[in-house]
Amino acid sequence: MVFFLGGAAQAGQLESSLAGFPRWQKLTVQAASGDLIYPDWMAGTWNVTSTLVDVAAPLAPDLVTPGFESNRRSLNVPVSFTVRFVRDAKQNLVADRAFNGLNLAKAYLGRSVIAVKTDPTSPNKQITLLKSDRTLLSSVTGRATESLQNNKFITAEVFQQLFKGGSQPYFNEVESTTAYQYLANSTIEADQVTAVYLSPQDPDYFKANSQPVTLYRYRLEFLHLDVSPQ
Repeated sequence: MVFFLGGAAQAGQLESSLAGFPRWQKLTVQAASGDLIYPDWMAGTWNVTSTLVDVAAPLAPDLVTPGFESNRRSLNVPVSFTVRFVRDAKQNLVADRAFNGLNLAKAYLGRSVIAVKTDPTSPNKQITLLKSDRTLLSSVTGRATESLQNNKFITAEVFQQLFKGGSQPYFNEVESTTAYQYLANSTIEADQVTAVYLSPQDPDYFKANSQPVTLYRYRLEFLHLDVSPQ
């Protein structure tokens, strides 16, 4: 899981990567600037059911991220939460990142979550406050999108994450790629792959050789809750 207006990606890169799972190479993205703009058909509030349907550890047993085994026990267990997409000052449709991040964190972490805050100067910086003085700092550093026919939209965002509050800080890089498909009955289906990489601060960084150490694949189902989109 990820704690989820750049340039367009190379033609078909994101779609091809999703189709080739679990074979995965680092994506080509542009530096994140401003917020991610979504298509108009995603406007409003949605109930999301997320199900982890596949996991992979390409470099195991030598390199595996913390939490991989516990996450694998969550295979095929649906998790529900609410998200919303709203208009910004320029009337672009963007994710309500603080609202969505808080609901997502509570769905997976429960009462250990205190708050999720977005940097008022940048939609690409977020902090999750947890009990026992633990925090997760997350920054979107790269982004790519593809808009396809038949109401299909694919996006990828690269996050740099810093976990603080344990015996020592833990860094990693997360790449979240999601293909959204709008259906005629006011629902959305999505295919999402989260790829976790070691950060340059990790002593095994060069051993990983820019390969993902963990891959998670989710099936997402969105049910529209609004009478009319915001």
